[in-house]
Amino acid sequence: MTRVAAVDCGTNSIRLLVADADPATGELVELDRRMIIVRLGQGVDRTGRLAPEALERTFAACREYAAVIKELGAERIRFVATSASRDAENREDFVRGVFDILGVEPEVISGDREAEFSFTGATKELTGRTDLTTPYLVVDIGGGSTEFVVGDGRVRGARSVDIGCVRLTERHLVRDGVVVDPPGPEQIAAIRADIEAALDLAERDVPLREAHTLVGLAGSVTTLSAIAQDLPAYDSAAIHHSRIAHDRVREITEWLLRSTHAEREAVPSMHPGRVDVIAAGALVLLSIMERIGATEVVVSEHDILDGIAWSVA
Repeated sequence: MTRVAAVDCGTNSIRLLVADADPATGELVELDRRMIIVRLGQGVDRTGRLAPEALERTFAACREYAAVIKELGAERIRFVATSASRDAENREDFVRGVFDILGVEPEVISGDREAEFSFTGATKELTGRTDLTTPYLVVDIGGGSTEFVVGDGRVRGARSVDIGCVRLTERHLVRDGVVVDPPGPEQIAAIRADIEAALDLAERDVPLREAHTLVGLAGSVTTLSAIAQDLPAYDSAAIHHSRIAHDRVREITEWLLRSTHAEREAVPSMHPGRVDVIAAGALVLLSIMERIGATEVVVSEHDILDGIAWSVA
């Protein structure tokens, strides 16, 4: 066993996994997994830069994670940064700040590499399942981008496109610094148009329609599962490998798009940091299901973070 720490810093959240990994047996024993909403990508789509307050929120989370990593005695650390830091002109400020706190330089990875990590993390434990048929389409709906990977033990195609719950919300639903609540038909149509254009791009490299099982990752999808199950609180065990039918995804998405901030905030399983961006994330998932004709989505709590941990081990 090798004790590893993996950090995934995305557009909306920063997450930590400390685990004991055994590459020989394929076993990953989780010791600590946590997530903090830092909204690193605040305003990046508009300004091209990481905001000072977003950087400070992220560095504060890094300090908390550094204490956990030290306490648990991880031997190796890998810090991967994704969409927001790829796009920012001042990403060197981010790199220096993380290095000063954690002693490792964040790797600002490509979208394709991000997709590969997500695929490994989501599918490694599905090997041998008789109730799920391959190939899998793994979809990781993040804050700034969505990754698509089709594979069946090997990756057949991967592509990252710039549609994510934060990016789409800021692009189409923010007026004078405030999220329009609820959005009108024209705004929803504009989001839909961006999603469909991005799916066209993804299909150039990824055989989306060849997949037999759709696997959905990240906070938008896991929160939809919590809502679908009417959970009294967010419950990772209940969410992991749950399934949501297409009609239920459509029903929840339509409700989210017509709901108010207060109504969404009242959902007991909803993280406060997702209240304003969940509708856009749900619409991404629904559009993907409609595009490929998926009757259901299999929800995974294991994703890019687990893939990063395996890469360290």
